[in-house]
Amino acid sequence: MPQYLLAHDLGTSGNKATLYTTEGKLVGSQIYSYDTHVSHANWVEQNPDDWWKAVCVTTKNLVSSIDVKEIAAVSFSGQMMGCLCVDDRGNPLRESLIWADMRSTKEMEQIRAGISDQDFYRITGHRISPSYGGQKLMWVKNNEPDLYRKTYKMLNAKDYILLKLTGEFVTEYTDASSTCLMDLGRRVWSDQLIDVMGLDKEKLPQLLASTDIAGTVTHQAAQECGLLEGTPVVCGGGDGVCAAVGTGCVKEGIAHSCMGTSSWISITTKEPVYDEEMRTFTWAHIVPGYVLPTGTMQCGGGSMSWLKNTLCQYEGVLAEQQQVSPYDILEQETNRSPVGAKGLLFLPYLIGERSPRWNPHARGAFVGLTMEHTKDDIVRAVQEGVALNLGVVMDCFKKKGVRIDEMTLIGGGAKSRAWRQIFADMYRCDIQKPNVLEEATSMGAAITGGVGVGAFDNFDVIDKFLTIESVQHPIEENSKVYDSLKPIFDQCYEGLTGVYEKLAAF
Repeated sequence: MPQYLLAHDLGTSGNKATLYTTEGKLVGSQIYSYDTHVSHANWVEQNPDDWWKAVCVTTKNLVSSIDVKEIAAVSFSGQMMGCLCVDDRGNPLRESLIWADMRSTKEMEQIRAGISDQDFYRITGHRISPSYGGQKLMWVKNNEPDLYRKTYKMLNAKDYILLKLTGEFVTEYTDASSTCLMDLGRRVWSDQLIDVMGLDKEKLPQLLASTDIAGTVTHQAAQECGLLEGTPVVCGGGDGVCAAVGTGCVKEGIAHSCMGTSSWISITTKEPVYDEEMRTFTWAHIVPGYVLPTGTMQCGGGSMSWLKNTLCQYEGVLAEQQQVSPYDILEQETNRSPVGAKGLLFLPYLIGERSPRWNPHARGAFVGLTMEHTKDDIVRAVQEGVALNLGVVMDCFKKKGVRIDEMTLIGGGAKSRAWRQIFADMYRCDIQKPNVLEEATSMGAAITGGVGVGAFDNFDVIDKFLTIESVQHPIEENSKVYDSLKPIFDQCYEGLTGVYEKLAAF
């Protein structure tokens, strides 16, 4: 009987392939890196052939030690908000405009001429932004009309690999919600938005559920990647949504947060959470009947990386002498500073901001520095500033009556016990650290594949894959301090809004 699940996570820097047993054991993983091509300041593209090569190489390496007949399913996680144009034979017509590509700014005004920002937000769950796939396809039509006419379908990264494996032109709800062309509530392509954007509906792929089987591995694909012809290929989902599944964020009352370079908070609800100021956004969920309200900040864990690299070289030398991580030294410094860092605030807008501010001109700042402050206070202030910023996202959800009992923290920042305690105190909820911090996305894809082929009854099987190693409980005394700092933090951001734009000119 089949007993393995193969998952691929097509990220920005490379593909991570993982092989799990249906009992939740990680058998092995492989990473294959590929290039990103940046030009014109904000044009960001990748070659889809690199994605396919990465999948083939990592697959062959992973399955070399097992019987490929025992692979129950292949499934995917992938970078979202892309735009890859292919012809009717599945051949790419140009490099893919990936999520980071921001060239379609003129297209935003074209959309606003046909629909209000609020109505767009209500239909899609997202703001009007050049980040999303539909706006990128508009740019192709407006600037490369011959190529647009030749386009048979627009695909995201994992959709292209599904096509290469099965010959089917499909996508699923999570990636479709990253195009801003899908009606989030009805789970169908929106005729109104397609008309507003001036696009052709027939250029959009077939919509499926994340757990649907897109098709089976073809003879040609089997020859190229080493899988068995006929192996079921399950759609999977977008990377952020797969990460939610891989942390157990599959039912109401549970949230997850990723503390990577960028950082986010996601929650699972049955209905979208619409914020009047549009500070948060909502993806379709992999779990049927649910959505995934989210807020993503640009520089969460990245703020600590910046601090380490610019102000804490001594800690790096000391860490090398002691043969520990520099972050272990920074952890000690955080613990030597009191809650609230003696009134020192850090605005973590080092590369502008997405949610909750949506201000590309925002800049980072320390506010409240005095002669009494030490490096310990600076380190704590950076961690607290990130938590305060994500706390705005949490407050958006809570003000809508969303219940959040616990949050699972993943990513490199989750290793810090001090930071986990800051989050617990800031959010007034339990913060859980799982045994695996870097595998959530591929794990979510594997579980989705298992549900898709019937190896698992539902997504509660996460308990087989993941265990909670520790839990930080909120300390009420600390929470009261942060309650006092939250409005001051907001005032600091608002008070500098006129300054950000002026500084951006330098």
